[in-house]
Amino acid sequence: MPSVYDFTVRDIDGNPRSLAEWRGKTLLIVNVASKCGFTPQYKGLETLWQDQRDRGLVVLGFPCDQFGHQEPGDEAEIRDFCSTHFDVTFPMFSKIAVNGEHADPLYQWLKSEGKGILGSESIKWNFTKFLVDAEGQVVKRYASTDTPEKIGKDTLARLGG
Repeated sequence: MPSVYDFTVRDIDGNPRSLAEWRGKTLLIVNVASKCGFTPQYKGLETLWQDQRDRGLVVLGFPCDQFGHQEPGDEAEIRDFCSTHFDVTFPMFSKIAVNGEHADPLYQWLKSEGKGILGSESIKWNFTKFLVDAEGQVVKRYASTDTPEKIGKDTLARLGG
């Protein structure tokens, strides 16, 4: 059975990174954007990362410009924005598509494993989140409106805390 560890993605600097690097960790994978009403969630995601990473949580941010052109910048601009405005230190990746024929293979898999409301696979908006367990399997999908603070209870429970 495939797992998240079977995928290689490009980090924000354009370097290939295998998700197997985080084998045995709990992952929170998020499609992010810099000019969205949910952009302040970067702060909560960073807090979650800081508070739970020593227990095994890894937050992974994937910029996406498919929703209202809310991530218009290139990777350098995205990195600068995240650092300057939200002190983001969790791993960030190159801009990707999450829906449509050009959807990144990782997101094709995430959507098939963690369906949304009424079995929908498509991502509805920025800041949709997928919780992946230490075995690399999707265990829960969260809507854009689900805040990192709310999700933190689930991640902490999954980490044994």
